[in-house]
Amino acid sequence: MDYQKLSKEISYALRHAPWKYELELNDEGWVDIAQLLFSLRQSREWQGLSEKDLQVMIEESDKKRHEIANRKIRALYGHSTPYRILKEPKTPPEKLYHGTTRRFVQAIKEKGLLPQSRQYVHLSVDTETALQVGKRRDNAPVLLTVYALEAWTEGVAFYLGNDKVWLSDIIPNKYINFE
Repeated sequence: MDYQKLSKEISYALRHAPWKYELELNDEGWVDIAQLLFSLRQSREWQGLSEKDLQVMIEESDKKRHEIANRKIRALYGHSTPYRILKEPKTPPEKLYHGTTRRFVQAIKEKGLLPQSRQYVHLSVDTETALQVGKRRDNAPVLLTVYALEAWTEGVAFYLGNDKVWLSDIIPNKYINFE
């Protein structure tokens, strides 16, 4: 079983196109495991897929993208569906980081960090992860420091994605260090 490929397939289904898989996500992004398995098993590649395979996929993943609870599964972050996945606000750490391409820096200086095509702005707890994300589109990304706790105390909402990823609606530029 190619668990990395399975993780990508499930991420696509749960984050971006649940309707293509005939999945019914609740307001928090959860779907019954049985419904997901039934949908995926329609493909020859995933005919033998089991709930145990989903658990192994999560355990072996280098990035915690999904979680299982009460016979349901959901993607933790990265959604681009037209309806918003609800998250509970949480107090963030003092600083978070965002890696971005050089070409977006001027727009971020003017408008702050915006979710763009996603539902939330994605932030990292460490500089290494932020730079890795930034390198997806630029071999020399810019590392931004976000003063998250200060922003939180002044009314900016933050949500825990997983142990390495935090989410936010919009980060005004006054909370961003561009150096």
